[in-house]
Amino acid sequence: MSLQLSNVILHQLVKDSEQQLSVNFRDSALENDASTESLVAELHRVFNAKAGKGFGSFGEASEVQSWLDAILSQQLDFYTFSQNSAKRLVSEIAKYSFAEEGFLILAHYQSLATEYLFVGLLPSNQSLKVTEGLDISATDYLDIGKMDIAARIDLSTYQTDKDSNRYLTYVKGRVGRKVADFFLDFLQAETGLDTKQQNLVLMQAVEDFVSDAKFEKDEADSYRKQVAEYCNEQIKSGDEVEVAELSAELPKSHEGTSFVEFTGEQGYELEESFPGDRATVRKLTKFVGAGGGLNISFDSLLMGERVFYDPETDTLTIKGTPPNLRDQLTRKG
Repeated sequence: MSLQLSNVILHQLVKDSEQQLSVNFRDSALENDASTESLVAELHRVFNAKAGKGFGSFGEASEVQSWLDAILSQQLDFYTFSQNSAKRLVSEIAKYSFAEEGFLILAHYQSLATEYLFVGLLPSNQSLKVTEGLDISATDYLDIGKMDIAARIDLSTYQTDKDSNRYLTYVKGRVGRKVADFFLDFLQAETGLDTKQQNLVLMQAVEDFVSDAKFEKDEADSYRKQVAEYCNEQIKSGDEVEVAELSAELPKSHEGTSFVEFTGEQGYELEESFPGDRATVRKLTKFVGAGGGLNISFDSLLMGERVFYDPETDTLTIKGTPPNLRDQLTRKG
């Protein structure tokens, strides 16, 4: 991985005897060596792989933004920025029930052609190690895989387009912990690009285009399949859905209108690119539903051929069950 490290530092969040959080400050930045580069590279990789990330931008009165601007203009050093951030983080996280000990890490680095600032709170765990004398002893380690309080600022985008609603990316965290709310408060940031909504709008635009183009059933099914394959490939490779690129791979309507022309003319509020959402994309080619003890999923191609739905009686009729299901039904019928 091509990664150039500028600055990296960590401070420790600890609880006193009264369970109040405080910061144990490191007295200087870490050395930029193979170990710290490896650490930041792993943070970058794990962050990229995290599902359910949100996007945002700084609010108008963000202190963190003012500190960041001071760093970029070389009016503030990275160590002071890290101290300011740690103090602010402790004051915010102390308001929440999930406040825990851990290590605050801040890293300024460049990966490929993009410059980033990473801010994250890493949990630590204990494990066992074997010493040279073959004794067993305890050791602490950073549990990067369980990181769920983290944000990354795309400094390249931030410096060229401060009106962007997506230069800040954060991990939404586990359900019920309000981690996203806490980290937005800490950064004094606002939610921006809604990737789930973008995917829903894209799926609706596909269905409307198919209907407007008056495609035959086979044409419509093939069109949906192409969209799903493109989106899934982008998700798999870690790339974003590019609407113009997707359109170029799809057939035009019988009148010669492309998908991207259709979305522009009809006023769909689609970004030029956004992360794909696998669960939303799946609905293009499958019917999926669960509830009341039932969990049903089948290819949309089967609707009207082997699967029939009567909305008046809310009845689903299936002709030709899977062999393994048929065997179970026969045995227990």
